[in-house]
Amino acid sequence: MVIYNALPRKEYEIISMCNTAKEIWKTFLITYQGNSQVKDNKIDLLVQQYEQFVISEDESIDNAFARFNTIITSLKALDGGYSSKNYIRKFLRALHPKWRAKVTAIEESKDLTSLSLDELIGNLKVHEMIIKKDYEIVKAKVKRKLVRQ
Repeated sequence: MVIYNALPRKEYEIISMCNTAKEIWKTFLITYQGNSQVKDNKIDLLVQQYEQFVISEDESIDNAFARFNTIITSLKALDGGYSSKNYIRKFLRALHPKWRAKVTAIEESKDLTSLSLDELIGNLKVHEMIIKKDYEIVKAKVKRKLVRQ
């Protein structure tokens, strides 16, 4: 009865015919995760998205990480087959080639097995800010040159 009373109307309607907590749990699993075939198809789709994940040249680290995090969070919920080490390596490989020097520096200076994804993202965001600042400085110099002519 406690479970019934704690649920919103929509969820209550889904499980109203269940008699035990175990039946409720199974019903919710099938409703929100699907049966094993649906779950396997979801996993296949997420693995494909994970494997094809790339970061475009003009995409910010924040946006790229948000997309990546959606994929890996869903994968963890359904499967949990990838380790944090794999996530870090994948994110580094997905970066645009303009990041190659930074990626190499991270790979050589950090132990990727103990590096957290949050630490990596923080490191990349700092580098991204430096790149933007340098770009603005160069842009301002070019503009001053053009004004002098």
